[in-house]
Amino acid sequence: MKAEDLRLDELVNFSEGALTPRGREVVLHSLHAFAQIRKDLIDTAGLEHARSILSRFGYFQGQADASDLMNNFKWDDKVELIRAGCKLHSLEGISRDIINSVEHNPGSQRFRMEISWYDSKEAQEHLYTIGSAAEPICWILTGYFTGFVSLSLGIDVYFIEQSCKAQGEKVCHAVGKDLASWGSEIKPYVDYFKTHDIKLRIEKLTDQLRQKSSLLRKYEKEIAALGTAAKPSFIEIHSKAYKQVLFVANKVARFDSTVLITGETGAGKEVLAKYIHQLSPRSKQTFVAVNCGALPESLLESELFGHKAGSFTGAVKDRVGLFEKADKGTIFLDEIGDISEAMQLKILRVLQEREIMRVGESTARKVDIRIIAATNKDLQDMIAHGRFREDLYYRLSVMELRVPALRERKEDILPLTRFFIDRMSRKLHIRNLHIDSSCIDYLQDYGWPGNVRELENVIERAAILSSDGNILPQHLPPPLVNTSKKSFDAVLHANPSLDDMEQAYIERILNLTGGNKSKAARILRIDVSTLWRKLKSDSGQHRKSNT
Repeated sequence: MKAEDLRLDELVNFSEGALTPRGREVVLHSLHAFAQIRKDLIDTAGLEHARSILSRFGYFQGQADASDLMNNFKWDDKVELIRAGCKLHSLEGISRDIINSVEHNPGSQRFRMEISWYDSKEAQEHLYTIGSAAEPICWILTGYFTGFVSLSLGIDVYFIEQSCKAQGEKVCHAVGKDLASWGSEIKPYVDYFKTHDIKLRIEKLTDQLRQKSSLLRKYEKEIAALGTAAKPSFIEIHSKAYKQVLFVANKVARFDSTVLITGETGAGKEVLAKYIHQLSPRSKQTFVAVNCGALPESLLESELFGHKAGSFTGAVKDRVGLFEKADKGTIFLDEIGDISEAMQLKILRVLQEREIMRVGESTARKVDIRIIAATNKDLQDMIAHGRFREDLYYRLSVMELRVPALRERKEDILPLTRFFIDRMSRKLHIRNLHIDSSCIDYLQDYGWPGNVRELENVIERAAILSSDGNILPQHLPPPLVNTSKKSFDAVLHANPSLDDMEQAYIERILNLTGGNKSKAARILRIDVSTLWRKLKSDSGQHRKSNT
């Protein structure tokens, strides 16, 4: 296997509460939180002890990655394994590693490597909390490559950083050599890498974690199978309004009572109807849905009640209607507010007598069905104006459930978004489809006149326009973004201070780059650490203005 064959999504299992590379478990830490730990170590333990601790931390991490790559893949040669270590290190986001040269002679056990670290996060965190340095300070990085290459080759190899971004250089540069090649030059550095039986402990821990991971995957599959059989699936709900709707739906589902679901177009009335059916004693029987407003009255009557051959032109054979097809199950009458008075009377008879009569026949047929109806109309207003039968309304609304509009349940926008992203990933065959965090405010600030159906369409559109499955603000429809984004022009018209203009412009560039601070810093022609300080300063001023 070659280094370029490595892919992050194949190396790491991403799931809620677990970030697990092969055979190991890791956690995410904030860069700035780790920067503060670094500062505290230097302040409390002193520079030399802090360097020793961080070098050993990097050494342990390097040996763990080397053990992982050696145990799980077959490499063309040792040099390819080392190149893979650089690729993995870059994928982990610690730095972007470029090997300038590498020489390895297995016979003489001689090794020499020159490497450049671009965008070193370690140098960045040092600049952020401590400031510029007189000497190279990427101790974790040197520890990492010392540990990785030493375990990979089975000999003692040491890396020393020659120049560092924290010193004002553009990139960090290091040299690694075997112990003999370094000669006396390495003596001051050796103590930083004393790790005792670390290799043995890594191998034992890796083996134990691999066994536990295998057991966990087995248990997760068993639990998932049990969960699927136990109840119908439903997306994660956060809003109190919709939780209350589901609470009532769960109560009424156990009974055969007629349910009237009201709410705006696209709010999810049919989804709720199916949910009630799935929880009901009729769940193993048919669920039939019909949009009453989409068919003319003559055709709707034939669809619902069926017809006898020869009852009208084109009726060449007997037809079973949807009421009969739904026998023992549930029929969902959507847009019930759009049917004529004559059809209202026929459906009232079905509700009262639980029987239907096919078009062209005079014999009634009994049906055992549950009826759930839905509408986006105000039926009581229609009753007041004589357009809907009052007796039918009371028959339908034994239990009435109103589905809140999406703008009334903003807490559910993000779970719905993730649900639709997962659906579109499968539908459009886009692997690792995900939404960038910079889109979230736009989605939550929008009014969603088309409700959940509009959100689904927006996500499908964005997925199609996205690059590599990463949905950014520019992939969202213009009306959605333009109505919710902060306007730089609005700041200009408010007679702002110079600081306000600077912060507004920085926010605008961050929006354009999807929140990518490295790209934003390049556009602004400032260092990333300078950008962080400006953002931190703005946050501090904002807190003061609120006190």
